[in-house]
Amino acid sequence: MDMNEIVQALAAALRARSWQLCTAESCTGGLISGACTDLAGSSDWFDRGFVTYSNQAKSDLLAIPMALIDQHGAVSEPVARAMAEGALARSRAQVSIAVTGVAGPGGGSAEKPVGTVWFGWCVNGETTSECKRFDGDRAAIRAATVEHALRCLLALVSTSQSTE
Repeated sequence: MDMNEIVQALAAALRARSWQLCTAESCTGGLISGACTDLAGSSDWFDRGFVTYSNQAKSDLLAIPMALIDQHGAVSEPVARAMAEGALARSRAQVSIAVTGVAGPGGGSAEKPVGTVWFGWCVNGETTSECKRFDGDRAAIRAATVEHALRCLLALVSTSQSTE
């Protein structure tokens, strides 16, 4: 499936459950929201997106404690999960995606090299997370992040039953 097909399938799955999506994006800077809203009629299932590139934005907009970021770093599982949960709590959505990573070309470290991305998804009250390492330049890493985030969300939504 290409990106357009993934978004169309996700839209159908969300509409079938009367669910809406929100996003919390750091390293993608709104590209996930952009991919979703490229589809006409997305206002039926896309509620809002938070671009929280700075640590302060993560704290201000998603209520992530600075102590959590200081302890684990912005690119970490606890922060990705908190971003997904924080976005959901500040929206009308039932489903969220969060991404935080090192898109490069700088900013990497031995522990978190360029291409490291943490994902968080909240679907029907359950939060899951995953770390991936993508190769390529900044554009390639960001594109791979968007595709992985949406592809995994589609799988999670497709296997989840609505509680409504």
